[in-house]
Amino acid sequence: MGTDSTVTLPLERAARAQRQASDPLASVWVGASAGTGKTKVLTDRVLRLLLNGTDPKRLLCLTFTRAAAAEMAGRISGVLADWTILDDAGLRARLTDLLGREPDPDTPGDADLMRRARQLFALTLDTPGGMRILTIHSFCQTVLKRFPLEAGVPPHFEILSEREAQALKTGVRENLAHVIDRSRDEAPELVDAWTTLSLQLDEDRFQSLLGELMTRRDALESALAEHGGIDGLVEAIFEAMGLEPGDTPEALVRAAFAPDALDRDSLRDVARAMLECTTSATDSAKGQRLLEFLALEPDALDVAGFDDYADVFVTKTSGEIRKTLCTKPTEDRAPGSRAILETEARRVLELSSRLRAASVACSSAALFRVASVMLGDYARQKQALGRLDYEDLILSTRRLLTQRHAAAWVLYKLDGGLDHLLIDEAQDTSPEQWSIARMLADAFFDDLTRWDAEQPRTIFAVGDRKQSIYGFQGADPRVFDAMRNHFADQIEALEGRFETVPLNTSFRSSEPVLTLVNQVFRTSPARDGVAEPDEDITHLSARTGDGGLVELWPCIVPAGQEPPLPWKPPVEALAGESARGRLAFAVASRIRRMITSGEVLESRGRPIGAGDIMVLLRQRSGFENDLVSALKALDVPVAGVDRMMLLDQIAIMDLMALGKVMLLPEDDLSLAAFLKSPLGGVSEDELFELAHGRRRGERLWSRLRLRAGTDTASGRALAFLEPLRAIAARVTPYAFYSHVLDGPPAGRTALLSRLGAEAEDAIDEFLALALSFEHTEVPSLQGFLHWTERGEAEVKRDLDQGAASAVRIMTVHGSKGLQAPIVFLPDTCTLPRGLQTLFWTRSRDGRPVGLWCPRAADREERIQELYDEAARERSHEYRRLLYVAMTRAADRLYVCGWKTRQTRKDAETESWYALTRSAMEDIATPHEDEHLVRDGLPTEPVLRYERKQKREVAPTPAPAAAPAVPAPVWLHRPAPQPRLPGIPLRPSQLFDETPPCRSPLEAEAGGASRFQRGRLIHRLLQMLPDFPPSEREAAAVAWLTLRGQDQSAEDAHALAREVLAVLEDPSCRMLFADGSRAEVPLTGRIGNHVVSGQIDRLAVTGTEVLVADYKTNRPPPKTADGVAVAYLRQMAAYRRVLEDIFPEKTVRCFIVWTDGPRLMELPAERLDEQVARLFALGGA
Repeated sequence: MGTDSTVTLPLERAARAQRQASDPLASVWVGASAGTGKTKVLTDRVLRLLLNGTDPKRLLCLTFTRAAAAEMAGRISGVLADWTILDDAGLRARLTDLLGREPDPDTPGDADLMRRARQLFALTLDTPGGMRILTIHSFCQTVLKRFPLEAGVPPHFEILSEREAQALKTGVRENLAHVIDRSRDEAPELVDAWTTLSLQLDEDRFQSLLGELMTRRDALESALAEHGGIDGLVEAIFEAMGLEPGDTPEALVRAAFAPDALDRDSLRDVARAMLECTTSATDSAKGQRLLEFLALEPDALDVAGFDDYADVFVTKTSGEIRKTLCTKPTEDRAPGSRAILETEARRVLELSSRLRAASVACSSAALFRVASVMLGDYARQKQALGRLDYEDLILSTRRLLTQRHAAAWVLYKLDGGLDHLLIDEAQDTSPEQWSIARMLADAFFDDLTRWDAEQPRTIFAVGDRKQSIYGFQGADPRVFDAMRNHFADQIEALEGRFETVPLNTSFRSSEPVLTLVNQVFRTSPARDGVAEPDEDITHLSARTGDGGLVELWPCIVPAGQEPPLPWKPPVEALAGESARGRLAFAVASRIRRMITSGEVLESRGRPIGAGDIMVLLRQRSGFENDLVSALKALDVPVAGVDRMMLLDQIAIMDLMALGKVMLLPEDDLSLAAFLKSPLGGVSEDELFELAHGRRRGERLWSRLRLRAGTDTASGRALAFLEPLRAIAARVTPYAFYSHVLDGPPAGRTALLSRLGAEAEDAIDEFLALALSFEHTEVPSLQGFLHWTERGEAEVKRDLDQGAASAVRIMTVHGSKGLQAPIVFLPDTCTLPRGLQTLFWTRSRDGRPVGLWCPRAADREERIQELYDEAARERSHEYRRLLYVAMTRAADRLYVCGWKTRQTRKDAETESWYALTRSAMEDIATPHEDEHLVRDGLPTEPVLRYERKQKREVAPTPAPAAAPAVPAPVWLHRPAPQPRLPGIPLRPSQLFDETPPCRSPLEAEAGGASRFQRGRLIHRLLQMLPDFPPSEREAAAVAWLTLRGQDQSAEDAHALAREVLAVLEDPSCRMLFADGSRAEVPLTGRIGNHVVSGQIDRLAVTGTEVLVADYKTNRPPPKTADGVAVAYLRQMAAYRRVLEDIFPEKTVRCFIVWTDGPRLMELPAERLDEQVARLFALGGA
């Protein structure tokens, strides 16, 4: 529904449309173009619903992101809080702006309205759980937590993080071959499917395809469920391709050439005539091929042989029947031969089409059979962990609500029902999410007993099909349109009001930016797929009088230099000479001049800052790294990129290689990678000299150790490694890498000096990743490296937070919902690429069917239609992405681009650059640009469309310069290295040279039984004090008989007597008195080290703490002077920690020598000596 045409001013038109959209008595579908204030409309609608008497708990708002939910909740709370403290005049003014009319306090209804407005803040605070403004995933999680059994999910489930889910999926894919191998006997068809895939895909493509299926596994799960399992889906696949199950290409060929399937004799006669034709070598060759194929036995027929046979009749390029099947001499020799060949050619053409269909069907069946196994394994692993991933939240909730009457029951139990549903960013909602929204809405529209025409239930959706850019997540503007029609039909059937309200007045962008947007998307092909056929894409700017500009730079083309030799290793940085690199430098230079020359942002009345600038990319292509490097080289503050694959960064590869060397120095590849890195500093020639000529089985590590002490790069690398090995064995991954990078090895300096300042972001993110790992996992270096590789380590950063003073570089997808005064679009000359091979369609009865076509040659008619449709959708989303990119700009938009030698020809008319240039030629004028000339770029003029600032803006004064302050003394001193606590140390091994863990591969004298006697004695001393004295011996012998399998009865009695002697010794009775405890865990700090151990026996009295440790040495020392230093340190550590816990008590330490037995108290002065030693070693 349009707005009143008499309202001409953009602001008034916008306000009228926003009030219409927020009408609480109507269901509304809002088409909100970019920057038109959709969040304000959502907020206003919630406020008006609450003012109209809606209970906050009967309102549900679903948003696309948590940030959007938080922003909306914050706005509503802020408004309601203000209403409570405003005076009457102020409140009336606010309500007038919201409602479009001034409340009259003398009218009872308006008086109640103002009174309710003041009460709403308290009402929302008293609502259990607060107002329900949630993301769709949060809502689903709430539902599933309340109904886990009904939904079939584990009670008290937890959500897998994206990293955890990715690691789990990676593990499932890697384990797939083992799962299938174990099914060899039970499921031979699964092994056949695996074999089929292995012949069609390399490992990378296979992993990528399985990853694609796992990303959108909802489609496969739905197909499996609706077809009753994989066998039903396979039947549907063959049916969709017009085949019967079992119609393999080989079977079709053999059936087509069965004895009764064709007139072999006539074909042979024609073939002989062709062979005998001496005037045509082509006919002779064709005749020979026909005779050879027709002579084959049925079992020898295969697809490859048929392809040679078909070549006689059909061209390989066009797939059409050859114009000349035989020459006239052949036809003279065999009258009617042309007709015979034409008949066979039509049969061959039809069979070729069926063979392509059979190839697709067999490939699809194999893929989905294997994928179903992977899907099942993934589900089982999540079930075992009691976890769900984010997609499970949607799918499980949809299954729950699909149950008969479930939606109404769920809503009722969730807080008594739902009256109003609001959906934000509706164009980005996937079909699965829409199905949940539809079932929620259907539930309250179907309940006619609750329908009240005076207070109707409503649905509200705000979105913009022009901004639907998440097709890879399932968003589809066609579903967006279909859902609008569905809700309109529902509400109109109830004689309710359903209105469609367009919002096209932008509060964000200046007039020049919007003029370009209007011009670009006014005609085809730019508007195709962006707007509906009858939709007018015209934006108005609410920023009347504000200046702005748009510029189109000349496209950068490759320089005329010779490309590098194809065999040359790519070890030299060539980006600076490439078109891409030159454009990156030009953009960086222009940004630098903007912020250093005092150039003013006229609409704001202040100089341009780095935080005013955003660079948007269609995809990550390497340009982002070039630009970050150029900006840092020019000292321009830059926030880095929004996403980064850490394992693709060279600095991180080097740090990972170092970690692997720490774990296994004999890993030649990792050691060589480290040596060649900036950390190792070994040249290629020296590495070759070091590695070449080794004996069979000789490791690179052995060769490297021969360089110990030499003044060579390899010698210095060894000196770098040796001390790190001991450190890596004792500290956490974060502490280890912090030491490598920022400690004495100065690894960060070495990496940055060679790789450049842009590597610093990756290094910092790697350290943050190590710290994150330690919060959730057992901190070990091997575990960290495995965890990092398994999770694929993608770093996502919110550049809208904390980047107010730095240039932001991000993809257009990442910029959704953001804006900037100045936007650069440099990646404009590429087109969407990618050969789609996986398609989803519907069977005749409407059930989902998946088809996979790995080869372009197998695209028969059905597949070609799906492929063309997918290509159209990619092109449509490509143009919608341009719309989103252009509308991020508030004041200025700079469009530029580069070409490569591989740039497609159709980019000249269909690329972003081409579409923008076509529009700019109609509205812009050419200008010489001194900045581009200065940077050595093409001298052809830029196209510029500009409007000067007319609205007066008070200049923002520059901040006063801070007074000069002398640099503090510590500024030029190296900071002391903090001593970070590492892995907790055992008091029994405190600060000695014993490794923190003993490898099971190390040989032990005496074998595993060496410590068995001590363990048995310790266990008996723990258990027996709880038995009555008369039962202890029998209990000890019985237990020893069960646990000491390799002991004789005599040994068991002897061991029991030794333990009973301790318990019966008068001097030990105080240790086993009532209230004493066995095997007491103890953790504390000594200096900067955390110690953790277990006390054998602890007794606490009113004035003393008695600590005892059992020792089974034979013979024991006679005095404390003979006690091993390790034992003294252990007891000193116990004593020091316990003194901190019991400061008011005396701590006495004893050793119970079981051979005797004898109780030995350790003198306090001896323990004090060890405490001093502990503090010295621990770094107090």
